[in-house]
Parts: sequence; C-alpha cells; structure tokens
Amino acid sequence: MLAPKKVKFRKSQKLRMKGPATRGTELAFGDLGLKCLDHAKLTSQQIEAARIAITRHIKRGGKVWIRIFPDRPITAKPAEVRQGKGKGAPVGWVAPVKPGRILYEVKGVDLVTAKEALIRAAHKLPVKCVIVVKEGHES
Repeated sequence: MLAPKKVKFRKSQKLRMKGPATRGTELAFGDLGLKCLDHAKLTSQQIEAARIAITRHIKRGGKVWIRIFPDRPITAKPAEVRQGKGKGAPVGWVAPVKPGRILYEVKGVDLVTAKEALIRAAHKLPVKCVIVVKEGHES
C-alpha cells in the first residue's frame, strides 16, 4: 500500500473539500487518463486496487502512472468506545481528490485495451470517473 515514509504531524484536521481541482487536471504522461468527477477521499487500498485492475488487464504491457498519493492520515476510535478522551489513533492514509483531477494515466497499449482497463479501475473507486484521451489519439 502507498503511505508516506515520514510526516510532520501524526494526526491531521479534517479537510474542507470545496471547488474544482486546480492542479493535476491535464494529461501529462500518458495517452489516456481516468479523471475524477466528484469530491472524495481515496484510501491507499482503493488506489492500489484500481492500479492492480489496470496492470492486470493490460497484461503488464505499456506503462501506468498513478497521479495521486495518499499523504493525509485518517484516525478512528475503536469500536464500542464512549465519546471524548481525545482524537483516535491513525488507521490509514487517504488522498483527497477534487473534481477534474487525473487519477491514473496509461500509455503504450492500444486504445480499446486501455479504455477497458480504466473502466475496470473506475469500478474499484468510490467516485464517478470519466476517461479522457489526449488530442490526436482518438480512433
């Protein structure tokens, strides 16, 4: 799973997810990409499951770029514990995404295979996604 090696603070405050993404909205590396249409917090497990779905479908041909990284800690209190007594312990990492953010990019495989791989990846994610194609690569 993806996780940062070192962070400045062990726990973070909740995020306010407002407005569209301002960076990471254009294809930078690949020919096709998976673009997010909603606000979401994607866990490292969800990011990894979608990556595995892509690489298995393209049979390890071509190249896949993950354009997001889970660098925000998520905390939770244990089950059946009363409220109060401070913030819970860190349980995982999330990547906050805003509408318009490119999540994955693919290059080096034919258009039909790449589209199907990205559709399979989108099924693994809890957010609506759309496939974007670089200009000059439509068929």
